[in-house]
Amino acid sequence: MTQTLPVGLSATSVVAASSANLGPGFDSLGIALSLYDEIVVETVESGLTVHVEGEGAGQVPLDETHLVVRAINKGLQAAGFSAPGLVVRCRNDIPHSRGLGSSAAAVVGGLAAVNGLVTQAGSEAMDDARLIQLSSEFEGHPDNAAAAVLGGAVVSWTEENPGGEPRYSAVPVRLHPDIRLFPAVPQQRSSTAETRVLLPEQVSHVDARFNLSRAALLVVALSERPDLLMAATEDVLHQPQRAAAMPASAEYLAILRRCGIAAVLSGAGPSVLGLSAQSGLPAEALEYGTAHGFTVTEMSVGAGVRWTAGAVVRN
Repeated sequence: MTQTLPVGLSATSVVAASSANLGPGFDSLGIALSLYDEIVVETVESGLTVHVEGEGAGQVPLDETHLVVRAINKGLQAAGFSAPGLVVRCRNDIPHSRGLGSSAAAVVGGLAAVNGLVTQAGSEAMDDARLIQLSSEFEGHPDNAAAAVLGGAVVSWTEENPGGEPRYSAVPVRLHPDIRLFPAVPQQRSSTAETRVLLPEQVSHVDARFNLSRAALLVVALSERPDLLMAATEDVLHQPQRAAAMPASAEYLAILRRCGIAAVLSGAGPSVLGLSAQSGLPAEALEYGTAHGFTVTEMSVGAGVRWTAGAVVRN
C-alpha cells in the first residue's frame, strides 16, 4: 500500500563523479572522484519544479523526464511512497557526457535523497546494496553506480536472478594511499551509447585472456602495488576501438603513458584519467593538455554518497 509523504519535508544528497573501466575492467571496475553534485528535494502540495545550476543548466529537461526526477520517483515507488508535489534543485559540478559518471551520479543522488525523505516519514532507508541495485538498473551495468554509492575504488559484477532479471553487486577495493588521480576533461562531448556501437560483439580468446590478466593485476596494483599500474591498465577490448572517435583523447592517453603515467579512457571517454604514485604530471603532458583544450587537475578519491534528513548527515 502506497503512503503519501507529508508536505514540507526536505532532503539533500551529495554524490561523486566516477571513472569506470580503468582500462581492462570493462563494465566492472570503477573509482569515485572528488567532484560532486548536490541535490535538494522538497515535498510541496502539488506539481513539479526542477532547478538546475552549473553543468547541464539550460540543456537538460526540467520535467518528469529529468534523470534525477526519474530516480526519485523510482526510489519512492520502491519504498512504498508517493509525493504530492516536488521541488528538485540540482547543483552540478560533474561535467556531462565526458565519461565521468554524471548520469550515474544523478540517479544515485536522486535515490539517496529519497532516503532523506522517507526516513522522516518513519520508513527505513535503502541500504547500499539496494542503492546499487536500483541505480544500476538505470545504467545497465554497475561500475559507475557502485563507485558513486560506495566511494573509493570498486569491483562490481552482474548475476542473473531466477526470474531472469539482473542482480547487480559491488565490493570496495582499498586504494593504496600513494596513488594520485589526474582526470583530464576535454571540451568535446561523447555518449556511452554512441561509443558502444564501435565495439565488436565477439572478441578472440587471446584478447579476452589479455584483459582478464590485466584486470586481475589491476586490483593488486590499486590496493598494494602501484608500481604495477602501467602493466595493469593495459587494454585491448575497448580503448583501441574507440580511439578513432576521439583522436585527441587517444593521443593524450598515449602521451601520458609514454611519460610513465598509467592513463586510461575514463569510462567511454572522452575524458582521460591518469593514475600515478608520483606527484604532478610531466611538462610534456601538461602542455599537450593545455594546447588541446583539456582541463587537467589532481583529485583525491571520492567519498560515497551522503544524504541529509533534517540536521543529521548520514553516509
